[in-house]
Amino acid sequence: MNRRSVQPVLARTNAPDPNAAYERENQLEDAIGRQVRVYRTQLGMTIANLARQSNLSPGMLSKIENGHTSPSLGTLQSVAGALNVPVTALFRKFEQEREASFVRAGQGLIIDRRGTRAGHQYHLLGHSVGDRATLVEPYLIVILEASEVFPLFQHDGVEFIYILEGELVYRHGGRTYAMGKGDSLYFDADAPHGPEELKRLPIRFLSFIVEPQPGS
Repeated sequence: MNRRSVQPVLARTNAPDPNAAYERENQLEDAIGRQVRVYRTQLGMTIANLARQSNLSPGMLSKIENGHTSPSLGTLQSVAGALNVPVTALFRKFEQEREASFVRAGQGLIIDRRGTRAGHQYHLLGHSVGDRATLVEPYLIVILEASEVFPLFQHDGVEFIYILEGELVYRHGGRTYAMGKGDSLYFDADAPHGPEELKRLPIRFLSFIVEPQPGS
């Protein structure tokens, strides 16, 4: 299957936001402080007890628990050692920012790819976000009327299809599968594949294509 470039659905900006960076730092400090307090109270330790065992002053430990200071890695290692937990456990409640690609019903980006001219409509429902080693493309494929079949798609990676409506015969390599509503097929996409016979129209199915990114 020929690949093509798709304009990102998410708007991005290259200019760093200093306010966002400051807020993010505060969120990290608060998250670390909450975790220190949780582990300390679970052990029944007072601030003075934990401060003594981690070689810190009670005032410094209080600032850490209240998110009022940015402790060094060495300080965090001392606190984690006194609490008998790995230092990574102190970051557990920090929620990293995650991106998402949201598409409303009927607003998937229509893509021109092999099979489009044969009457198969491809609606891109999202795209990979962030830096990923793999490219993930979810499609809604719609066949509304009798059209050419196209069982010769080939591309890197794997693909998963799920039939929402209609019936068809789907080919993968040397085998065919009679598929109807609720049926699914997961396969190595390097082998020739695609609809070979359209049994009952209209046909709608989801296709999830997962490919390695160049250089990954």
